[in-house]
Amino acid sequence: MRTKLALSCVLLSSSVLAQDCATETSVPYTTPESRFVVNNDGTVCDKKTDIMWQRCTFGFVYNAETESCDNAEQKLNWQEALSAAKNSRVANFDNWQLPNVKELSSIVERSCEDPAINETVFLGNHSGNYWSSTTSIQDPSRAWTYQFQDGLNDSSSSKTSDAFVRLMRYAACE
Repeated sequence: MRTKLALSCVLLSSSVLAQDCATETSVPYTTPESRFVVNNDGTVCDKKTDIMWQRCTFGFVYNAETESCDNAEQKLNWQEALSAAKNSRVANFDNWQLPNVKELSSIVERSCEDPAINETVFLGNHSGNYWSSTTSIQDPSRAWTYQFQDGLNDSSSSKTSDAFVRLMRYAACE
């Protein structure tokens, strides 16, 4: 009995570590791979929104040889996130932005959780909060975030707190 219980606990704990997605036949994917053009320069272009995204969470560096993210992601406060966007030169573009809350919500994969994002298209993902550029109307010291545990943005975060960043820019995607 104890062996079965211990084995059950191990199996349950290992399944929590992996992304959990409904099958596409039961719940349609909101961000299918066919919607994106994955470039070899560390960017992804969304044909539905004409937004180009950095493929890796900010702080990581895209490695085209291994198709992975190297170095380490960075958690930044809101002002640092805005500055990081202004100073980013990923793929030789100089017009990166912190996405607004609607833009950020466009890459939430609603059929998955932990994290709620397409992990084939986007790399170096976390289940935590990601900044948007949208300031809270009720409290200007706060900005909206999306937490990618389950893709909710049910609250704003203090602009002095730290969160992850995924930068975007407008582009004609084909």
